[in-house]
Amino acid sequence: MKLNLAILGSTGSIGQTLLKVINRDKRKYKICLLTANKNYKLILEQAKNFNVKNVIITNKKHFDLAKNLNQRKNIKIYNNFENIEKIFTKKIDYVMNSIVGLDGLVPTIKVIKHTKKIAIANKETIICAWNLIKKELKKYNTNFIPVDSEHFSIWFALQNNSKNNIEKLFLTASGGPLLKTPHKKIKNLKINQIIKHPNWKMGPKISVDSATMINKVFELIEAKKLFNLSYNNLSIIVHPKSYVHAILKYKNGMIKIVAHETTMEIPIFNTLNLNQKNNIRTKKIDIKKLNNLQLSSIDLNKFPSVKLIKKLPEKDSLFETVLVTINDELVNLFLKRKISFLKLIPILLKLISKKEFAKYKLIEPRKITDILNLNKEIKSIINHYEFN
Repeated sequence: MKLNLAILGSTGSIGQTLLKVINRDKRKYKICLLTANKNYKLILEQAKNFNVKNVIITNKKHFDLAKNLNQRKNIKIYNNFENIEKIFTKKIDYVMNSIVGLDGLVPTIKVIKHTKKIAIANKETIICAWNLIKKELKKYNTNFIPVDSEHFSIWFALQNNSKNNIEKLFLTASGGPLLKTPHKKIKNLKINQIIKHPNWKMGPKISVDSATMINKVFELIEAKKLFNLSYNNLSIIVHPKSYVHAILKYKNGMIKIVAHETTMEIPIFNTLNLNQKNNIRTKKIDIKKLNNLQLSSIDLNKFPSVKLIKKLPEKDSLFETVLVTINDELVNLFLKRKISFLKLIPILLKLISKKEFAKYKLIEPRKITDILNLNKEIKSIINHYEFN
């Protein structure tokens, strides 16, 4: 019996990796839906290769281009996620949501009731709206698995073991492309040098987040929410090889180290095939890497973004939306060469300390529009802000 699934954000790196995994044994899977924002040529090619009947392209211009290009009458092309009700007549087995940023929030909420299991690779959605997502998961009896290598590793390690037994949980960080770059040389680096990650193939935005280490701060927030822990139980540790993805220290003195090759194929394969008899071919254990993990604490002078952790509220709040949105806008300004890389995090730290933003630490999101409206409001403020 085939596994029925959908991929939200199929043209991105996570979506393409999932399709690569599926392509190894197409007979076991039936893809009901693929979605993209602008990459209409690639998504139509994917739909053809995997015999997909439904496609959503959210950008209106590229939706129109896709309609003109598409000559196959058996592919239905839609422009928004309101059409999900037409596409899914019954619950499917699996949905991967890899849509980048808060654009993935509405699709996440809309699709939960239509699937037995959802794998989410969208950290912004989890950070800003986990309390809302949890309600939907419970309401529709939908299982959830995190996709990020660190969070999947933790989730996997916690199977048959209560999170109440954890004393400390460490997320590893590669340190990004600037780990060994002297501070005085960073200001002279070009954008393509800053976004050149040593271990992972990522887009420009997330590569900048890795360079500032804010990406790891977001992952720590994500871990706090997913596993219902206190920030005191969480820490970040530098591991340049990206071979170990999580370290769990238990109250009984035991330590569990979760490692796998530096590829997203492994967590993605496992979210899709968990508890199945399917296997994935991997390399032998790399003894050299295990003998030279090079674990170290974070240099807060080099990565001041990590100082944000002490400013975060323990309870779910709209402050997370403020933080995510401000960072998104500042990274966008950097990529447009409107602010320097070295000013990015200092400006972020300065802005989130303002009273007009700090007040959101006390306000919990009650509905999706709370998050989306605040996101829009913060964007407007940043766009009118004068940077020195």
